[in-house]
Amino acid sequence: MRRVPLRVVPLLVCCAVLLTACGGGSAGPAGGSSSGKLRVVAAENFWGSVASQLGGSKVAVQSIIVNPNTDPHSYEPTASDGVALAKSQMAIVNGIGYDAWASKLLAANPSSSRKVLDVGDLLALMEGDNPHQWYSPSSVQRVINQIVSDYQQLDPKDSAYFDRQRATFEAQGLADYNKTIATIRARYAGVPVGYSESIFQPLGEALGLKLMTPYSFAKAIAEGTDVSAADKQTVDTQAQNRLIKVWVYNSQNATPDVQRVNQLARAAHIPITTITETLSPASATFEQWQVAELQNLQRALHQATGR
Repeated sequence: MRRVPLRVVPLLVCCAVLLTACGGGSAGPAGGSSSGKLRVVAAENFWGSVASQLGGSKVAVQSIIVNPNTDPHSYEPTASDGVALAKSQMAIVNGIGYDAWASKLLAANPSSSRKVLDVGDLLALMEGDNPHQWYSPSSVQRVINQIVSDYQQLDPKDSAYFDRQRATFEAQGLADYNKTIATIRARYAGVPVGYSESIFQPLGEALGLKLMTPYSFAKAIAEGTDVSAADKQTVDTQAQNRLIKVWVYNSQNATPDVQRVNQLARAAHIPITTITETLSPASATFEQWQVAELQNLQRALHQATGR
């Protein structure tokens, strides 16, 4: 989704003033929430949902970005966001250039006792790489493992509890997610599909689909930069000549280029399905959201292939 310059510096000063007035500042995060739970703040609710389910009754998780219409790239944090991150015992940020505002707020109020899980650092990715790793099943599993490890380091007396939470989440919470991924991969691997944004690439690859859209097109749409004339022609031709069986687009970022391809796909009777950047609806869990999208994609693939 489109990136715009952030106005974070004045907020950093504001947060520092607020924390000083509250007796905070660089002294570090508070010793847990008022209920005695670990205080965890996630920049985005897709990681926050996972963290909450793994933490169970021992952890209080707050997600900053919860509105499906909010663009995490260009989000302008509030003073209360800065205070929440500063007081956290653990913070989860996506990294990879996706939510630089969150990392800046954490850097403004450092604490040696705070755990910071930067997903990009965990996965050894850097700005310019695909930041949408919550759409990669293997990356999600690595984040799950790291969250549990961090919880156990922060709260060693409840280490066994967190192991049980992970086991339950993987066996029950993610059961339909993993089953649907396996079903699509087994039935539709190699089917050519088009997609509007780089957000779909990790999932499409995990499903074994043949991703036809030039990555430069999908990356440009995701980052709000100009799409080249050559990429436009390639994507238009793929739709017009039915070289793709399904078209997948981010319904939260239907740019004029995406809308044009949507129209071409409809005219060519190519099934269309959608994905979103963050949890939709916001009340859904990570796995409910993902399974709904996967099932819609499965229906579109069935419609296109008859399989």
